Amino acid sequence: MAQRVTLPTRTPYNTKSNRRRVIKTPGGKLRYHLIGKQASTPKCGDCHTSLPGVQALRPRQYSSVSKTKKTVQRAYGGNRCANCVRTRIIRAFLVEEAKIVKALVNSKK
Repeated sequence: MAQRVTLPTRTPYNTKSNRRRVIKTPGGKLRYHLIGKQASTPKCGDCHTSLPGVQALRPRQYSSVSKTKKTVQRAYGGNRCANCVRTRIIRAFLVEEAKIVKALVNSKK
């Protein structure tokens, strides 16, 4: 005769947030273990590539993790990838250079 698996106090529907696995306890009973959702890696805000050096966690878990696991020691660390930060710095530098050149041209007139 097959053993029956006891349901925890959760809905019996097969939804994404209610995935479960049958586990046999040391007492020989079958129980459900709820499987949490898979965490996605944080993405760069500009180019949408995954950020290396930042842990992939569920949103609520970030509050209980130290700051070193959430960021990288760089400007925009944990928010933008290194290539996007480099292009932002270069763009800002070129914009400032253009302002200086424009001011020089206007002063000569």
